[in-house]
Amino acid sequence: MTIQTRINNLDWPFIHKELDEHGFAKLPVMLTKDECESFIELYNEKEPYRTTINMSRYRFGKGEYKYFAYPLPNIIQVLREGFYPELAKAANRWLEYLKKPVEFPLSHKEFLQKCETHEQLRPTPLILKYEEGGFNCLHQDLYGDVFFPFQVVFVLSQRGKDYTGGESLLVEQIPRAQSRGHVITLEQGCALIFPTNNRPFLGKNGYYKTTVRHGVSTITSGERYGLGIIFHDSK
Repeated sequence: MTIQTRINNLDWPFIHKELDEHGFAKLPVMLTKDECESFIELYNEKEPYRTTINMSRYRFGKGEYKYFAYPLPNIIQVLREGFYPELAKAANRWLEYLKKPVEFPLSHKEFLQKCETHEQLRPTPLILKYEEGGFNCLHQDLYGDVFFPFQVVFVLSQRGKDYTGGESLLVEQIPRAQSRGHVITLEQGCALIFPTNNRPFLGKNGYYKTTVRHGVSTITSGERYGLGIIFHDSK
């Protein structure tokens, strides 16, 4: 089954409901074991990447990640273009909840043209590697004036066999209240859709924005690889 078919076969009405109610949605297995292992092998090659980031150097956490260069590997391109249309519908719906004008085209190519007008030309999909003791501090992946409000992350390693710990973290900063945290475990090949910046929250007087940051908890043993699909380009 092709990647695009897997994306099309997702229960999108349920995913949209989860995004509206909780701000994130867990997906079933999207990548096969072989596909996950091929990404892990690809991590050690130089050609597909434009830059490597040592997280400790920038105090982002402890680990390493690599941004893909253009042209993207075909499977990354398909994931980026395949997920975008449904998530653009959700993004526009969230804008409507907040009484803001719709601004996201339903074609990823058109959205990248918008990035280009703001001189955001560098691709942002990436592979992340954490070893024992590694972690990712709470953050947001914005990269410029134009950003897409959702991103998708896949876990490439097998939880309990390749690594322990390393849960996905989401922390929601609710205005005039304490922050709310979510700890999410993903099996190999599964994915999580979550907000890049903020989300609409339905309160007593209508919708308001809450800020969401994401990270990864400490790896207690082994190695954990992840694949991040970010839809906007970077300066």
